[in-house]
Amino acid sequence: MRVVVMGCGRVGASLADGLARIGHDVAVIDRDSTAFNRLSPEFPGERVLGMGFDRDVLLRAGIEEASAFAAVSSGDNSNIISARVARETFGVERVVARIYDAKRAKVYERLGIPTVATVPWTTDRLLNVLTRETETTKWRDPTGNVGVAELALHEGWVGRRVSELEAATGGRVAFMIRFGGGLLPEQKTVIQAGDQVYLAAIAGRIGEALAIAAQPPSEDSEG
Repeated sequence: MRVVVMGCGRVGASLADGLARIGHDVAVIDRDSTAFNRLSPEFPGERVLGMGFDRDVLLRAGIEEASAFAAVSSGDNSNIISARVARETFGVERVVARIYDAKRAKVYERLGIPTVATVPWTTDRLLNVLTRETETTKWRDPTGNVGVAELALHEGWVGRRVSELEAATGGRVAFMIRFGGGLLPEQKTVIQAGDQVYLAAIAGRIGEALAIAAQPPSEDSEG
């Protein structure tokens, strides 16, 4: 889908790169051209210079074709204004805003705009809101650096080795549930139909891993 990201700071760049890696069409807006240097050299999307709440800038970023919009600049006001413009003016279906002020966040949640606070797993939460319906992370370590999530595996992974799934997602299969019982898989363990697979990954990459697992495996992942 088409996704517009407003703000190319650390979180915005990470989000844009993650969305692009899992196949989405991404445009990034920032008022500072040097901010685009945070993007991966392989980032295939568009870089749009300007203010994210400016109608003409949004149009240049392809907002009319966008299915999702994320406002993740360093300013609460800019984020919420641009989020409301995306939702109310252009009718973007999925909109999320990063808000620093917790009290403000509650207000905007009541307006129907999901907000994400400044926590270590911000990128995962944003990816989750933009691309998935429900939160799937089951556990995080006390520092927030590592999370474990249940994968909604595409049927194409059945018959593939756990090692192939790990290589594709960049995570580690922590455990599996098969026929109602827990299982600690080995690298050569083959995924079977009906397996519940739980993946451990570094914060910032969990949302991407979830999306990769939900897609059919690429030819490159064949072992």
